[in-house]
Amino acid sequence: MSLPAAVELISKHILARVSAGSKKPIFAAIQGPQGSGKSYLTGLTQKLLTDSPHLLRVAVLSIDDIYLSHDELVSLALQHPSNPLWKGRGQPGTHDVALGVRVLQSLKEGREAVDIPRFDKSLFNGEGDRLPMDGSNSVEPPVDVVIMEGWCLGFYPISQARLAEKWDGIWKEQKIALALQDELLGSKDCLQDINLALKSYIDLWAFFDVFVQIQPTPLTRSHSPYSVIYQWRLEQEHFMKASNGGKGMSDDAVKLFVDRYIPGYVFFGQGVTEGFTDNGPCLPPWLGNGLRIIVDEKRQVTEVQQF
Repeated sequence: MSLPAAVELISKHILARVSAGSKKPIFAAIQGPQGSGKSYLTGLTQKLLTDSPHLLRVAVLSIDDIYLSHDELVSLALQHPSNPLWKGRGQPGTHDVALGVRVLQSLKEGREAVDIPRFDKSLFNGEGDRLPMDGSNSVEPPVDVVIMEGWCLGFYPISQARLAEKWDGIWKEQKIALALQDELLGSKDCLQDINLALKSYIDLWAFFDVFVQIQPTPLTRSHSPYSVIYQWRLEQEHFMKASNGGKGMSDDAVKLFVDRYIPGYVFFGQGVTEGFTDNGPCLPPWLGNGLRIIVDEKRQVTEVQQF
C-alpha cells in the first residue's frame, strides 16, 4: 500500500470515532519519527475529511507550533548549560505546554474563534521563533475534528528505575549501533531533565481520543529500528536542497540533527501504549482507539495494528 492508502486508514480510523456519536470535537494525535511523512499525511487527511462527502470542520496544528519563544529557548539553554539536548528546540521541555492546553481547551469549548499558534523555523538563523498570535491563523467554531501531529506525541515519563535500566541496557546498544556521541547527547541526568519535563505533557495528552502511530520497520534484522529515520531525513534534506539552490544541512549535519532525537524514542516512546506507571498507573486515554501503521523504508504500509 502507498501513502495515500495510509491516508485512507487514518481517515477511516477518525471517522469511526465521529460516526460513533462521540462528543465533538474529536481530538486525534498523529505521531511518527522525522521523515516518516506525518505532516504530509496530516495535510491529506485534513483534505479528505473536509471534502465531500464528509464535509467536516477540521483544525490542524503541530506540536512544533507550540515551541517556546526564541527568548525562552535561549533562556532554557542558559539555565541548563550541561544539557546538550536543550541547546535548541525539539525535545520535551522546549514546548509551551500550557499554551497547547489553552488552545486545545478553547477548541473543545467552541465558544469563540481560536488563534492557532505558529512557529517559524527560519527565524534567527534557523533557531526559530513563535509568530505573533494576531488572529491571522484563527479557527472559527464549531470544529468537528482537531488533529495534532508531532514526533513525541504520546511520550510519557518513566520511573527512575526504568530510566536506569534503559540507560545501562538498550541505550548502550543503540549508541553503538547508531554511532552516537555521548558528548552531544549528555549524561543520564540530562535524560532525567527530559523525563521530568514530560510530566507536564500528560495534561496535553489527556485531550486525545484517537491516536495514530506511524512506525518504521528496521532496514534489516541487524539494523537499529531507528536507522531508517536517518535515511528518511537525509532524503528530505536532499530534496529541499535540489529545489532551493543547495541551501541546507550537509549529510554529517543531518546525522547530528537526527542523533538528538534518538534518546526520546529509546527512553520514552513506549509511553504511547504504556503510559506512566510510577506511583500508580496513568494510562493513555486513547487505548482502544489506537492505530499503528507500520511502513517500510519507502514509506509503504506493510502492516496495520490496533491498540
